[in-house]
Amino acid sequence: MEVGRFAPSPTGRMHLGNVFSALLSWLSVKSKGGRWLLRIEDIDPQRSRPEYADLLMDDLRWLGLEWDGEPVYQSQRCEVYEQYFRQLHQQGLTYPCYCSRADLLATQAPHESDGRVVYAGTCRHRPVQPGKPAATRLIVPDCDITFVDGHYGQQTVNLASHVGDFIIRRKDGAWAYQLAVVVDDALMGITEVVRGRDLLLSSPQQIYVGRLLGFTPPRYIHFPLLCNSAGQRLSKRDQSLDMESLRQRYTSEELIGRLARLAGLQPDAAPVTPQHLVARFSWDCVPCGDIIAGADSYETS
Repeated sequence: MEVGRFAPSPTGRMHLGNVFSALLSWLSVKSKGGRWLLRIEDIDPQRSRPEYADLLMDDLRWLGLEWDGEPVYQSQRCEVYEQYFRQLHQQGLTYPCYCSRADLLATQAPHESDGRVVYAGTCRHRPVQPGKPAATRLIVPDCDITFVDGHYGQQTVNLASHVGDFIIRRKDGAWAYQLAVVVDDALMGITEVVRGRDLLLSSPQQIYVGRLLGFTPPRYIHFPLLCNSAGQRLSKRDQSLDMESLRQRYTSEELIGRLARLAGLQPDAAPVTPQHLVARFSWDCVPCGDIIAGADSYETS
């Protein structure tokens, strides 16, 4: 059976982009007769709040996007991450990194297209400094990772030139996304991961980690981003498009109808429930270009 998931971080109220992600991931797996699981990615203790987790679950129910089984909370799985972290460490694939953000910027300029910094391996051969706070990085080989995305086709990324050795545990001891998400997807039996194209090139990192841990990677399907009128990806800063505002302006069927039109699943924004979209769902309908979804207008670009 196909198993999908929605994995929001409870750091604020869901916005239109989050709802778009939830809807597409729910429709994709339900159109195959599969299960849709909910994972609360609350491993960042500085930003995650239990009240936001409660609100996002209430919003999902209001939208008609019911999940299967009980929600999984990453904050309750630290011992699991520790087990797989030790496995990587025992393979000799990790090392402590003492670099600050300023150090990283001094040794490598941000990549022009997306602002990412490719780690230069500064601490790979440095001696351990007992008592000094350190992140833990995973050694990355100079090799290509190739996979076929379910919407954007074949992708090939060289890990060394794209990101370099990347962090799997932060200096404050918190687990990094690239380790936790791989472990959780594998142990939850996730067969497909549906998410925005801003995470498209995170997939090779996760495939690499999964291979080291002996996991079979899920199928990755990425979709275009919802952007504001300035072309910026929607985020929690767009308060006019967060769920508190949206629930005041629309019924759940009206909101789903607008998103269904943006996804190419119907010709207009007629109100509709997620259940009525299952039979007509196809990734062939979903555009590849990013989508303008301002507070008062919805149009594709």
